[in-house]
Amino acid sequence: MSTSKIESIVESITEEVKSKFTRTIGLVGVIIISLSAMLPGIFVTPTFAAEIMGPGIWLAYLFAASVVLPGALSKSELSSGMPSSGGSYVYLERTYGPLIGTISGLGLWASFLLKSAFSLIGFSAYFIVVTTYFDIDMELLTLSMSALVLIVVVNLLGVSKVKAVQAPIVFMTVALLTVICIASLFADGFDASVPIDGAINANGWELAEAAAFVFVAYAGVTKVAAIGGEVKNPEKNLPAGILLSLLIATVLYSVIAFLMMAAIPGNEWWIAADGKVVENPVFVFAETVAGSKFGVIAAALSVLTMISMALAGILASSRFLFAMARDNLLPQALEEVNVKFETPHWPIILTGIAMALAIFYVPLKDVVKLASGFKIMIFMLINSCVIILRQTRKEHDWNPSYNSPMYPYIQLWGIVAGAVLIAFIGNKAFIGAAAAVVAGAATYFLYGRKHATLQTTPVASFRKQFQSPSPTEHERRMTVFHAADMGGKNHLTVREFQNALKSLGLSYTSDESRAIFHAADVDGNGVIDIDEFFEFIETTSDE
Repeated sequence: MSTSKIESIVESITEEVKSKFTRTIGLVGVIIISLSAMLPGIFVTPTFAAEIMGPGIWLAYLFAASVVLPGALSKSELSSGMPSSGGSYVYLERTYGPLIGTISGLGLWASFLLKSAFSLIGFSAYFIVVTTYFDIDMELLTLSMSALVLIVVVNLLGVSKVKAVQAPIVFMTVALLTVICIASLFADGFDASVPIDGAINANGWELAEAAAFVFVAYAGVTKVAAIGGEVKNPEKNLPAGILLSLLIATVLYSVIAFLMMAAIPGNEWWIAADGKVVENPVFVFAETVAGSKFGVIAAALSVLTMISMALAGILASSRFLFAMARDNLLPQALEEVNVKFETPHWPIILTGIAMALAIFYVPLKDVVKLASGFKIMIFMLINSCVIILRQTRKEHDWNPSYNSPMYPYIQLWGIVAGAVLIAFIGNKAFIGAAAAVVAGAATYFLYGRKHATLQTTPVASFRKQFQSPSPTEHERRMTVFHAADMGGKNHLTVREFQNALKSLGLSYTSDESRAIFHAADVDGNGVIDIDEFFEFIETTSDE
């Protein structure tokens, strides 16, 4: 049977079981999650943008937001039409197929890990402020790598408790930035004409280049769509949350950039005495308007914010490898979760290694450029997804509850403007894109094409085999499944599930058993609950 038929069967099973999972995230939660992924951008990008176009950088943040807006609207439509977990990779794979899905999945993985890497590099610049204040000598690289090891370990152990502190960190960070902005209005030498004249005097080339550079600051605006399956009333809350968080971030970034340039005295203060770009602009801003002690407090909160965001970033980026493995586009090892902690350990470890290489060998400015380049390309593809789905509405039964306004002009603007910004990023963006295309295509043709195209229908046959068992057979199955549960949590990983099938004498290939497992793992966390699995699979008819 064709792959599309298998996917439809799996999708029908998914929809039947989906009602068992509780949606707990409301509109405020959507906004917090989205903002939490964006805030690190303002701690790093202003000075590098100022190096490009001078003190008028607030205009670059506005321009970048105008290019992000089409992608936010498009993803709002996609998430309302497919309000399940997965995010950009799922939308692209379903629209363009497994080849583009593989390429975009690796591109998304790279963009998220690069953003996390620049958060760790930027965190070290702020942490040095704290250690210097308390007369402690530490190397920047040592700090970054130590933080990376800690973050990888925490991700391996599970970050459910860490997520609980995301909301207070976001609130504290926004409150701190608000206090700094208010204090700047009363700073000696405050001159609003500096950022205004800077914007007027900057030419279009400088504006476009700076906007392309700061684009990464908005990269997390649509991240929340990846957990759409946990959002209450997703058809309304996802679009509203995405657009409100983009509005808040745009105002926050633009105002901070404007006031920063108006309040800090000195011509080209963003260039340090050693000729390098200042990498801790928020500290300099806070110290200038409120004194050195307040600056140290701001630096300490900046450290907490950026580590928290890097922690969430490595979690998100590793899930792209995990999702691709679930689609049989990558080896099974990348979808297996740890028996004890139930986390996908190999994707997390691989992401950590890639981040370490970026921190070691790629300068901060280039890391930001690569991350921005990848995200712009993904946003362009997301815009094209809406155009394709709208044009083939009948064939794909595309009827989302939220429809992007100004279609197709807003999508076309996002695609054209995105292409222009990529051109201004420079050769590194094209090199990164070429690397993603080559790596994705090679991965698909060497592995994904063979394993993603199943020739049988394992899900349907499995359900028929398991329906209406005798009491004795049911007990035998339960005994085997619980014996395979090495973690003792009434959960099975994909490897444990495969072992259970073998013990029952069921002959399925690795790819077939993975397809069955994925149909049962509705929330996509890499494990299935044994009792719920049997309640569903043994009692549900195959009609």
